[in-house]
Amino acid sequence: MRVSEAVREELSEIIGFETADPRLLAVEVTDAHVSPDGRHATVRVTIRGTEKEQRESLQALEHARHYLRHELATRLSLRHVPELHFDHNRTPDVESRIDFLLKRAKRSRARE
Repeated sequence: MRVSEAVREELSEIIGFETADPRLLAVEVTDAHVSPDGRHATVRVTIRGTEKEQRESLQALEHARHYLRHELATRLSLRHVPELHFDHNRTPDVESRIDFLLKRAKRSRARE
């Protein structure tokens, strides 16, 4: 659990502040899970923007995967630096969910 949290924190720092690719500005690391053997890490990310911008940002992450892994190796003292697998967290954020619920409530009131 501590390794997963360390990976999440370091990737958040690297992606958020140290990469030069503008496609990664909309990416936020929300969670990381490192496998028990430490060889694989599933990294959940939230990406803001249109569907096209989200696709481009995910492609940029895939392209930067080896650089990110190398940076993790220099920052963390791990026996095995995990292979990174990115998972786009498609669940709507809280604000979108609230907007959806308010619109639904207005529609149901209009029917009454």
